[in-house]
Amino acid sequence: MAIKFILGDITTAAVDAIVNAANPSLLGGGGVDGAIHHAAGPELLKACRSLPVTAGMRCPPGEARLTISGNLPCRYVIHTVGPVYHNDPSPAETLANAYRRSCELAISQGCRSIAFPAISCGVYGYPHDEAARIAVNTCNSFSSQLAISFYLFEQSLYACFVNQWQQTQAQQQ
Repeated sequence: MAIKFILGDITTAAVDAIVNAANPSLLGGGGVDGAIHHAAGPELLKACRSLPVTAGMRCPPGEARLTISGNLPCRYVIHTVGPVYHNDPSPAETLANAYRRSCELAISQGCRSIAFPAISCGVYGYPHDEAARIAVNTCNSFSSQLAISFYLFEQSLYACFVNQWQQTQAQQQ
């Protein structure tokens, strides 16, 4: 299987699981999170509300949770919380865990395809080059089990992820 990069809207991804870059409440927000909740409809919010809360969070940073997909063209939504770059003591580890745990959860549910946004690259302030390196390297280790797509919302972010993929491929040869 391969890794693909798409400049576009993740809510249109026809895959088994779409990953939502969520906040710890999982009750919607801005950016990708807001777009996914809006496109999925009220069933997604209801499913998120049903998840258990521990220490005030439904999903701690670096973890992942699974729900139904509502009106989205996928089977599941996997919610993950990336690090707030300047507040997390180990942002690289937390970001890698967000991608890793999402892939592991998808595989455990029998998924064969997954679509990711650029986790933590919006209001959470993660530097795009570093985030792309972590995302590509972490997900590459799952590419034999999952068809992985990155849906990137702006041209500069798309270019950053593609460049990192090309560098990774060149190093492997």
